Amino acid sequence: MNMQRPIEDYEVGYDIPAAIGMDESEIQTPCLVLDLDALERNIEKMGKFAKDMGVRHRVHGKMHKSVDVAKLQERLGDSCGVCCQKVSEAEVFARGGIKDVLVSNQVRDPAKIDRLARLPKLGARTIVCVDDVDNVADLSAAAQRHGTEIECLVEIDCGAGRCGVITTPEVVEIAKAIDAAPGLRFSGIQAYQGAMQHMDSYDDRKAKIDIAVEMVRDAVDTLKTEGLECDIVGGGGTGSYYFEGNSGVYNELQCGSYAFMDADYGRILDKDGNRIDQGEWENALFILTSVMSHAKADKAIVDAGLKAQSVDSGLPTVFGRDDVEYVKCSDEHGVVSDPKGVLRVNEKLRLVPGHCDPTCNVHDWYVGVRGGKVEALWPVSARGRAY
Repeated sequence: MNMQRPIEDYEVGYDIPAAIGMDESEIQTPCLVLDLDALERNIEKMGKFAKDMGVRHRVHGKMHKSVDVAKLQERLGDSCGVCCQKVSEAEVFARGGIKDVLVSNQVRDPAKIDRLARLPKLGARTIVCVDDVDNVADLSAAAQRHGTEIECLVEIDCGAGRCGVITTPEVVEIAKAIDAAPGLRFSGIQAYQGAMQHMDSYDDRKAKIDIAVEMVRDAVDTLKTEGLECDIVGGGGTGSYYFEGNSGVYNELQCGSYAFMDADYGRILDKDGNRIDQGEWENALFILTSVMSHAKADKAIVDAGLKAQSVDSGLPTVFGRDDVEYVKCSDEHGVVSDPKGVLRVNEKLRLVPGHCDPTCNVHDWYVGVRGGKVEALWPVSARGRAY
């Protein structure tokens, strides 16, 4: 999002959902609210975890799509940069002042490759994933055309079943091609096990990661015998960072949802069998919604429906309440079961979204709240940057 005029000139309720200094009760709904205290604690905690494990943390920008949040993660969590999934996302972060950007995905379209090759001119270290040797020549040609350097990671499919190669010889072949290509630099391996991040059982997640670690270890050791060192061995998410971080193989984590948390991630269990949103991480992101109708005695209708959230990972939960439950939604309405009739029209509820990433992508603004007051208003900078 590009603001065309000073934020002071924006109109609450039309351009923006709130203004700095406003009471939380005055915020226009539905909108995204960040509990700044919880957010900062989450960021600081992950930063300390990474430091204690002796690894870097490259935060996943696709989750929040916000330059402001990324800079907060640099300042409070000592993150080394961001990873994102699309070239347009990467451009937003680079233009916003982030100096180290990894597109943790493949880039094959000629126009996108050309834009990727121009990113270093914005002052950002630019890294991309490769899983096909045929991609190397196109990346090299674009880098030479613009007089820039693109760093490349060979992606290993270590269980996600999406992009990436599955054998060490394939890794070596692509790495050698990158190393020999003008304008490119071989920088390491991308190995994110996304398929297991939301498995409830800690032991089940560990079993999956153990397989991934051995695949990656074999590739790193073999590359070393070929004279190719890995500056980056990246992966790890909110559901597995402790496995990768303590593996002795990975040196860079790529966690995203830990900062905000959502209902789906909150359900997974830590090594002691506790939900991770009840001790390991705090809910910091909420959809603030208002009761707009209570014509039915046992249900309240709120203004956060499908257009205010993604429900691919389930419905939101009502934060801090066990007497009411969000049970259904349509385009513009959410149905909250209220068997005792405790809710009132215009009462506000904080909803924990089922899936934070796509929920954030349907909003323009984050309203940062501390002590019941609006302290920050941040644009969702890369909203809609899907190309």
